[in-house]
Amino acid sequence: MHPSILDDYALKSPLRHKNSRLKLAIVAAALLVGISSTSPVAPLFIALTMSFASIRLGEVPAGFYAKLLAPPLAFALFGTAVILLFFGSGPEIFSFSLLGQSLGATVEGAELSLLVLSRTVSGTSCLFFLALTTPMVELFALLKGLRIPDSLVELSMMIYRYIFVLLEVAISMTHAQAMRLGYDGFLRSIRSFSMMAGTLFIRSWEQGERLCTAMDARCYDGRLSLFEEKRPVKAQELLGACGYVAAIAALAYLTRGTALI
Repeated sequence: MHPSILDDYALKSPLRHKNSRLKLAIVAAALLVGISSTSPVAPLFIALTMSFASIRLGEVPAGFYAKLLAPPLAFALFGTAVILLFFGSGPEIFSFSLLGQSLGATVEGAELSLLVLSRTVSGTSCLFFLALTTPMVELFALLKGLRIPDSLVELSMMIYRYIFVLLEVAISMTHAQAMRLGYDGFLRSIRSFSMMAGTLFIRSWEQGERLCTAMDARCYDGRLSLFEEKRPVKAQELLGACGYVAAIAALAYLTRGTALI
């Protein structure tokens, strides 16, 4: 299995031993404040604090965290570039001509794109904090404890598990094909990839049948039992969480409508 998946860091994180419900409540509150904020100040502050907590308190390597944040950030930058050039009105910041079409950015478009970018980074940082400090098995147990339908939780568990099983098989097959020059040239690469995809489909079908057989052999009755470890919430942890939520809510209220451009 690839060594740098989120669960590896979650299992080693010092914050793993904190109450999962408290972490979920903090993340949910931060998400709500960040998304509802009308100024980029509060979402950017949330992104900074969540990133600091993941790296400093959760002991996640900064390089790995940066690589983790790069794909969603690149996607968000592309989306905000479209907003910057095609939305908004008011004074023009700059303009240029492309293929005979005049494109430009206005103050309103720049403010809107910055707000969307800050909200995206804020939400992504919150979710990464939860994923990097809480193993998935504990999150699934927490969802069951919150009365989420058992069928939905168990289906999510199996999907999550077999994503990595098939990923490991795909990586092994890709390495084997590469050793045999299976990706030497465009046409050969397409052929090798299609063969790998077909084999993965067959493997997934066979793995599903083995899973059903194994579950029936263990008297599966339609429910998977999950153990949720009870971790008491300390007074200082609760006060710190309440203080943080109050601080970001106050910041969002005080900076409402504030523009950085």
